Amino acid sequence: MVAGPSRVRLAPSLLSADFADLASAVRAAEEGGADAFHLDVMDGHFVPNITFGPALVAAVRRRTRLPLDVHLMVEHPRPFLAAFRAAGADTLVIHLECADPIPETLAAIRATGAQSGLAIRPESPISASFGLLPQVDELMVMGVRPGFGGQSFLPEALPKLAASRAEIDHRALPIELALDGGVTPEVARSAAEHGATFLVCGKSVYGTPDVAGNVRALRDATAGILHAVR
Repeated sequence: MVAGPSRVRLAPSLLSADFADLASAVRAAEEGGADAFHLDVMDGHFVPNITFGPALVAAVRRRTRLPLDVHLMVEHPRPFLAAFRAAGADTLVIHLECADPIPETLAAIRATGAQSGLAIRPESPISASFGLLPQVDELMVMGVRPGFGGQSFLPEALPKLAASRAEIDHRALPIELALDGGVTPEVARSAAEHGATFLVCGKSVYGTPDVAGNVRALRDATAGILHAVR
C-alpha cells in the first residue's frame, strides 16, 4: 500500500568522499540531515572502473544506522547479493542492462531480505523497466553515465523521471523513484518537481568541506515538494 506524502530523501554518495576518512564523511552528512548513504560498487567490466566490495560496506555499516543503498554496477551481480546483504546493505540496486536474468535477480535480492532496486543507463528507454516494476522497490534513473563520479547532469533524465512517476502513480505502486548523478541543488529541485523521491548526491555533498551545510542546501532546494512513497 502506498503511504502518504513524504519529503524527498537525500543519499550522499560515498564515492565522492575521502576514503581515508569515511567515518568523518558519514558523521558530517548525518549532521546535515542525510536520509541514507549510497555506495557504488564497480567491477571493471560493466563499467570501466573498480571501486570496492563488501568489506567497505561493512565498515560504513558500523558507522551509521541510516539505510545503505548499494548500487551494483556489476556485469553479474547475482553471486554477490548475499555478501553485500550480510555486509549491511538495505537496498541492492542492479542494472537493467546487466548480464544476469533481471526478474530472477530481483527475486533473489528480495529473498535476502533487502529491498530490490533497478537502475537504468541514460541510453536505455525508461519504458523497458515498466514491466518489472512489481518486483522493484526502488527505480533509479541515471543522470550521468555510470562508472565515474563528478559528471555533469544529463537533462534527458528529467522526462524519464516524469514518465516513471506517471507509471508508478497510475499503478499505485509503492516504489521509491531515484535520480543518481549530477545532482546539484538546482537539479535536485527539478528532479523533485519531475517526480523523484530519492536523490543520490555526490560532489554536491562532498565537493567542499562544509558537508553538513551542503546537505542542508539540497534539503532547502527540495523543500515543499511531496510525493507518495512507500
